[in-house]
Amino acid sequence: MKKKTIRCPYCGSPAILRDASYVYGDRSYGGKVYVCSHYPDCDSYVGVITGTALPKGSLANKALRRKRVQAHQAFDQIWKQGILNRQDAYRWLAEKFCLDRGQAHIGEFSDYMCEQLIREASKVLEYNHVSMPMAG
Repeated sequence: MKKKTIRCPYCGSPAILRDASYVYGDRSYGGKVYVCSHYPDCDSYVGVITGTALPKGSLANKALRRKRVQAHQAFDQIWKQGILNRQDAYRWLAEKFCLDRGQAHIGEFSDYMCEQLIREASKVLEYNHVSMPMAG
């Protein structure tokens, strides 16, 4: 079976598997990342699942990476605050956006989907009297 090339969604260039230190330098905790071959001119990369060569999501530029972090911060409060358990929270996410479980992964979300998740998670948190975390 031919290995699938991961391409940058911004410039179309192939992504290269590298040590995380290539992007994070001294702040690297180890691990690997897929980086656009035009990095740093094209600031697109994604982390890799530890012990595999599988990306944690799709390549993202700085703005989208920031938005995914914000979406995770909002969503994670649903299960961290005990409103739902983690599995049920992901089930809620899939059902809310008409996704199957394989698609209910914030690392694959676009800016628009992140915005929608932040909005919907905020409603759940507000209904349950939990304050939204401060954006990082």
